[in-house]
Amino acid sequence: MEVLVYLVPLALALGFVGLLGFLWSLKSGQYDDLDGAAWRAVADDEPNGPSTPGPTSANGPARL
Repeated sequence: MEVLVYLVPLALALGFVGLLGFLWSLKSGQYDDLDGAAWRAVADDEPNGPSTPGPTSANGPARL
């Protein structure tokens, strides 16, 4: 039972550190945009065409 003298303050200290971390993340804006990161992962922002330009002629781009 003597070990409780060390474990109870240690548990309270760890809980206090966790609370400080949560308050820091709340203040720094970690929870401002909860859906944005999920939508950016599935959004199709890539261009549809090839990344390099196609063949060109003297009058401009070649037409198919």
